[in-house]
Amino acid sequence: MATILRSRDTLNDQHDKSGATGVQAKMSQVTLPNGNSLTEIRGLWDMSVYLGIDVGTSGTKTLAIREDGHILASSTVEYPLYSPNPGWSEQNPEDWWQATQQGVAEVLNRGRIKPKDVKGIGLSGQMHGSVFLDKSHQVIRPALLWNDQRTAAECEEIEQRAGGRKALIKLVANPALTGFTAPKILWLRNHEKRNYDRTVQVLLPKDFVRHRMTGQFATEVSDASGTLLLDVKKRCWSKKLLGLLDLDLSLLPKVYESEEVSGTLSETGATALGLPVGVPVVGGGGDQAASAVGNGIVRKGVISATMGTSGVVFAHSDEVQIDPEGRVHTFCHAVRDKWHVMGVVLSAGGSLQWYRNQLAQTEVASAAAMGVDPYELITAQAAQAPPGSEGLFFLPYLTGERTPHADPYARAAWIGLSLRHGKAHLARAVMEGATYAMRDCLEIIQSMKIPVREIRLSGGGARSEFWRHLQADIYGKKVVTINAAEGPAFGVALLAAAGTGAYKNIVEACDATIDVVTTTASSSANQKIYNNLYPSYQRLYHSLRQEFRSIAELIER
Repeated sequence: MATILRSRDTLNDQHDKSGATGVQAKMSQVTLPNGNSLTEIRGLWDMSVYLGIDVGTSGTKTLAIREDGHILASSTVEYPLYSPNPGWSEQNPEDWWQATQQGVAEVLNRGRIKPKDVKGIGLSGQMHGSVFLDKSHQVIRPALLWNDQRTAAECEEIEQRAGGRKALIKLVANPALTGFTAPKILWLRNHEKRNYDRTVQVLLPKDFVRHRMTGQFATEVSDASGTLLLDVKKRCWSKKLLGLLDLDLSLLPKVYESEEVSGTLSETGATALGLPVGVPVVGGGGDQAASAVGNGIVRKGVISATMGTSGVVFAHSDEVQIDPEGRVHTFCHAVRDKWHVMGVVLSAGGSLQWYRNQLAQTEVASAAAMGVDPYELITAQAAQAPPGSEGLFFLPYLTGERTPHADPYARAAWIGLSLRHGKAHLARAVMEGATYAMRDCLEIIQSMKIPVREIRLSGGGARSEFWRHLQADIYGKKVVTINAAEGPAFGVALLAAAGTGAYKNIVEACDATIDVVTTTASSSANQKIYNNLYPSYQRLYHSLRQEFRSIAELIER
């Protein structure tokens, strides 16, 4: 028996939340009296494994966890993004499915996971994207993505058909934005009528992968909220808006709650993934709601600030709370019968990524020689400039902006340059500008009387100690990080565990697996500086708004 125990020690070489190694912890509680059968002992090695699959913009991430949240293995498979015209953003949905198959195979192999141990799958993905399928369930054209800006005219059409912006917000809790799904459907009807006439089903990215897995047409409330076609309050499709837009309800899939089982692996799906037929697939969540679950944002007062390529400030709400100006989104949460309010910055960490790629080649080369991440050198350089960058501001509108301006024509700019400014100031101003934009979101959420007791950071802005301090200073509040840093994939893996019975609900799952690990307080001196500068940052957009549109018109001529 001792030989068997030692051979299994390698299954879990990390520690779970209790501090004990998963398998060893179980074995230490078991005595082995004479007469115990080998079958009974082997039963201790049976694991319940849950897969979380996040169909992202740059790649699909697959994650395997144990019931206690311990991560067994992960994989990320990348694929291309296409921009056939300025402002257009498309991907091939089949790339997502191929990446899912590869990711699942890699995770099973890396984690030494037996396919039979997989008890549930959760799906997440980039929100708002539109996959158009014909009557044979084949993809008609490349999918239009969340950051595609071609639908400004269709947004105006939707608001007009709905009776105005305020009437639309009353119907579906949100205004029409270029990133949303409904304008994309109308764009297809207006510009590719032949393709529109062939369309019998419209799916979101993760739900296309679900269809390949299960054969079912299904979505869930958090992702469906971002189509602009969901009655967010009632958590079902808005038949009234569909009627006003002359869209048939049959185009849209059935809506589930996020932890509800939406289907099981079909023979075709199971064969493609190397898993048993019948594995449950839960609703899952749009990437932001799923990421919030992965950060434990499942009760009021706890807010997340995710500084990835885009930036998101996310607040849980027990009720439907709507900004009458439509500056933030009100969507269904991935927590059953709950909602969330979310502000979105289109180029948050993406602004620093642009700076790295375009203006920090020296730092990139030095980092390669030193064997470190280029961002370490860039942030160290930024830290050399004083708070406020000596009056230099950066507007982070590289791809337009969503919160609070909802302006696809907005553009990025440094403002306030002088002979005193060098690269340190440029880098710091970019980081400050992205964080000011996140504060824009936070300010609106607080104006809606949503309590903010704790801000949990995630994304690249959470990994940098300098950026953690910068966020604390600009938000004017302490910020924390948690033990889970795997984002949406972790969140939907927890949803899979909750939805298949490992936990009573997703709140219990988060409480059992997520803890705060670091706390960063704001500096009162820096906070004062940023409070004085922030109103100037806010005014700059309004001063330049008309110029942004004029520039866009000049380029389009």
